[in-house]
Formats: sequence, structure tokens, C-alpha cells
Amino acid sequence: MTTTTRGRPRSFDRDRALETALLAFWEHGFEATPISALAKAMGIGVPSLYAAFGDKKTLFREVVDAYARTHGAFTARALSEEPTARDGVARMLREAAAEYTAADHPRGCLVISAATNCTPDSADVEEMLRARRNANIAAIRRRIEEDVDAGILPADTDAAALARLTGVTVQGMSQQARDGATRAELEAVAALAMQPWPSQEARA
Repeated sequence: MTTTTRGRPRSFDRDRALETALLAFWEHGFEATPISALAKAMGIGVPSLYAAFGDKKTLFREVVDAYARTHGAFTARALSEEPTARDGVARMLREAAAEYTAADHPRGCLVISAATNCTPDSADVEEMLRARRNANIAAIRRRIEEDVDAGILPADTDAAALARLTGVTVQGMSQQARDGATRAELEAVAALAMQPWPSQEARA
């Protein structure tokens, strides 16, 4: 007979339970994923869920942090690892096409799609995700500005517009993936989205 502590089995794997919650929120969104369904998917009771993760909003915030460290980490990696902003954004969009259409998890991006149609009671959840999306665009802009300062991109490069274009492209790719677009189709979009970028040769 399994010994329990405050209703939670000793075999409870918190990381696995968190990943289960992540996939549920990713698939159905914050509003449409009730606590009862989360607990059932995790294989624990509702009281155990509260004991382990707090309320639904607290759990969701932890899920979003976990997503940023795992499935969504390709964005920051691309910007930091590639030698130029252009290379970083091009890689980011290519990897978004692959990540958003992968078969082993829900399609699209959790940070983009998980808080649509929120009620007023969940306005803080919607704002949290909006802030993360805006922070991503700001990070892209800073990376572009670094290349402008270094002379890699022309001095008249509109860093804000290019960063916003990237954000619009990523968000559109996420929705298109959820609507059934293939990886190849999204890779074609990613390539087209790079055409407005000024090239290094354009500085001459």
C-alpha cells in the first residue's frame, strides 16, 4: 500500500507533473484548462495540486518560466550565439518553424496562444504574457542596435521596425502552425521575412 503525505503519493514527480501542466495549458490555453482537468492529467488530487504548486495562476506562471527554459529557449540562444543580429533572427525564425510544428507537443507558442480570450479575472495572466512578448521584441531591438553601433548594419537601420517585424512574423507563424501550416511553409515565410533587412554590403 502506497504511503501518502497530505494526500500526495511519495512517488509524485514534480517536474513531470509540471511538464504535464505545461502541455495542457499549451494545448487548451489558460482559461479553458480547469484545475480539475490539470489534476487528473497529473494523476493527483486537486488538494495535492494546490499543495505542490499553489493556485492555478501560480502554477501557470511556473509553467511559463519552464517553457522559457525549454521549448521557448531557442529565441535567446539564436540571438546570443550567432555573430550578427541578422544571423540570429534568421536562425530564430527557422527554428520557430521547426519548434511550432514539432509532433511531440502542441503546435505554436505557449506564450503567444495560451492567454487568448481571457476573462477580466485573468487580466493579470494576459498582461504577464504580453510583457514577455514585448520583452522579446525589446531584446531583438537591442541586438540590432548593437550591430548598428558596430557598423555591421547601416546607421539608418530602423531597429525598432525590424524588431517589430520579427515579432509580428513569429506571432503569425505560431498561429499559422496551430491552423495546420507545415514546417516547410513556415520556413518559406521565415526566409521572406528576412528580405527587408539591410545587408552588410548596403553600407558601402
